[in-house]
Amino acid sequence: MLINSTIVLTVLAFTIATDNDEQTMKTTDFTLTLTTDKSPAEAFAAINNVKAWWNEDFSGASQKLNDEFDVRFGDVHYSRQRLTEVIPNKKVTWLVTTSRLSFLKNHGEWTGTTITFEITENNGKTEIKFTHHGLTPQIECYKDCKNGWTQFLEHSLIDYINTGKGNPNVLNTKVAEKAAESHEDYTTSFEVTQSVGAVFNAVTNPSGWWSEEITGGAAKQGDKFYYHYKDIHSCTMELVEVVPNKKVVWKVLDNHFNFTKDKTEWLGNTISFEIAEKDGKTQLVFTHHGLVPAYECYNICNDAWTGYINGSLKNLVETGKGQPNGKE
Repeated sequence: MLINSTIVLTVLAFTIATDNDEQTMKTTDFTLTLTTDKSPAEAFAAINNVKAWWNEDFSGASQKLNDEFDVRFGDVHYSRQRLTEVIPNKKVTWLVTTSRLSFLKNHGEWTGTTITFEITENNGKTEIKFTHHGLTPQIECYKDCKNGWTQFLEHSLIDYINTGKGNPNVLNTKVAEKAAESHEDYTTSFEVTQSVGAVFNAVTNPSGWWSEEITGGAAKQGDKFYYHYKDIHSCTMELVEVVPNKKVVWKVLDNHFNFTKDKTEWLGNTISFEIAEKDGKTQLVFTHHGLVPAYECYNICNDAWTGYINGSLKNLVETGKGQPNGKE
């Protein structure tokens, strides 16, 4: 039987086109182009001032080749970027070297992706082409991350370029909602007869209840201290909120476990101590924001914090003597 060659070619062409469309959808990186009357130099300078338009919770540098910077959106998103290409007034490329998106099954979905800003002049205007290479429709965070980037680019970066004022808090409400959806933070509490001042003084003396190996300050806002336990665990904390006799909040700046595959656990987490009078006693509520059951370290860290808080810290308050890790 003879087969109509036109039909065969048509079907073949349709099949190839469909396959190509599906492949394109799977490999298309998220991209968005902004247009401004400002010069390429002004756009370039604005892009590099990351804190002004993307995230105020920023540490590091973002101006020249090989600079590195960290951004944190509460306990929902942490990432570290390195500038791998910087062509003044033309192009900036970031490599995401570490990431943790707590609301995803694959927390490190951004790690290894690159983010580019390409600046060109076109008909008297400046165009900024943004591309997040690796942010494609088939990955879990595509929808949320695409929407997030769109908000930051169209409602913060372009405003910062045009007016000198960005809106890095544009997603604060969404971040809070995402945190509420995805987190079951570890928390514990105790009550003692001692005063709120006594509890506050004990909390701000972690070498008296957590580890005698602690170095640095741990009493006032802005203080930083370093903790380590053998070669098993080390971390650097910053006191980001201190309300005398009421509240202390630490932020985890760096962390290392030798027993987890995911090396981003704890990074960007916050640890709070809330102190209040309750029914004639003093109550301490401890919360490790971001320490959730999905963490590899959850069971170990849960047990450890329970011992340090309900055992050692409580004993320090009540008797003046805790049970911190001893000096090596």
